[in-house]
Amino acid sequence: MEFQFSNWSEFMHMAGHGPYVWACYLITAIALAYLAIAPLRQRRLLFVELQRKARIEAREQQLKSKQAAESSSV
Repeated sequence: MEFQFSNWSEFMHMAGHGPYVWACYLITAIALAYLAIAPLRQRRLLFVELQRKARIEAREQQLKSKQAAESSSV
């Protein structure tokens, strides 16, 4: 089995088609990286938002119980 290109430079240039080929590989790699990273980032942001909402609800519950205790003691 013989390699089609005789040296590394010829492989990179691919008879003048190299820039198009390597650009396509780069675009594909970027798209695949985005598709792998985006859901992880969304998941992290969702957990942060859920924690924030839980803290807000806990504070509201504390205020309601404090107000109920104050109104029942009056």
